[in-house]
Amino acid sequence: MRILVINAGSSSLKYQLFDMTQSGVLAKGICERIGIDGRVKHKGKGEYTADIPMQNHADAIRAVVGLLTSPETGVINDMGEIDAIGHRVVHGGELFSASVLITPPVISAIEECVPLAPLHNPPNLVGIRACEEVMPGVPQVAVFDTAFHQTMPKMAYLYAIPYEYYKRLKVRRYGFHGTSHRYVSRRASELLGRDDLKTVTCHMGNGSSVAAVKNGISVDTSMGFTPLEGVPMGTRSGNIDPAIIEYLMNRENLTSAQVLDILNKKSGMLGVSGVSSDFRDLLASANPRAEYALDLFTYSVKKTVGAFAAAMDGCDALVFTAGVGENNPSIRKRISEGLDFMGLVLDDEKNQAARGECVISADGSPSKILVIPTDEELVIADDTREIVTGLAE
Repeated sequence: MRILVINAGSSSLKYQLFDMTQSGVLAKGICERIGIDGRVKHKGKGEYTADIPMQNHADAIRAVVGLLTSPETGVINDMGEIDAIGHRVVHGGELFSASVLITPPVISAIEECVPLAPLHNPPNLVGIRACEEVMPGVPQVAVFDTAFHQTMPKMAYLYAIPYEYYKRLKVRRYGFHGTSHRYVSRRASELLGRDDLKTVTCHMGNGSSVAAVKNGISVDTSMGFTPLEGVPMGTRSGNIDPAIIEYLMNRENLTSAQVLDILNKKSGMLGVSGVSSDFRDLLASANPRAEYALDLFTYSVKKTVGAFAAAMDGCDALVFTAGVGENNPSIRKRISEGLDFMGLVLDDEKNQAARGECVISADGSPSKILVIPTDEELVIADDTREIVTGLAE
């Protein structure tokens, strides 16, 4: 079975074509500047970059199909070899706790969640409709970022505000990066040969979140109603006193939208350091504010790891993933140091040498510290295969 995985943004469209029989990626790429002038980067039969006019996402899908089937760049003969399409959809609200076959009622439900993710769900819907237009009749599956965290208990997802706002407006903690947390917690169980793990997973990149996963089930996570909550990130502030918003509005003559823009795009590592949102730049910088930013980030993550261990009455495994988590031993060390009291003892040499999936805790460490590269696209492909195969049975 060959599955095309789509991740549609407002002006971009990422894609990967999987051969599920061989569990391999046949081709992948990204369409950028959709609606402006259009540019595609494709890796299939060799690598290919070109300017291709794309007025909308349907044009982008046509470009992708053309690249996948072209004798020069392609890996398949025609569209008939694509058996199904899996879509990353950011927000499923309380309506979806698992991946689903896309039908008209599902599309309506995703539209219903647009107020919860106004920047993300609309492009996801555009990608779904574009695939319907270009590849009619090919089954499509929606895989939601929020679905994995729908197992959180009320005490973890409710905010201490009037309950009517939850009932009427669905204001609650939803959590994000769920596909990543699901994948790496499952891989940790497989690597350690246990299904009963209490795992803290740290997805750390430009956007960062931490999750508490007990026996494979998400019981808490750091991101909340939006991805702005939680630990500080590349450009996002993470947790702040909400009264700061009104204070900045009054003192700086800003609108609420302007303050939220600051908190989302000009804060975090960039805002504190004044240097960069990229952790590599911060580690290389001699500016003391870069060190402040790194200290703030690693302290916040470490504090969250401890809190989530307390929520699960223990921690058997700590997992680092995503760009920073997978590739930055210095950040992993800063977070892991001092967690010996929890049974998490880092091995410096293993940490420095870590490549791919590996255990970086000391041999005698009661609990394990792991690095596991995330693979959200594979999760989407697996879910798509399972759902589509179930239809044929």
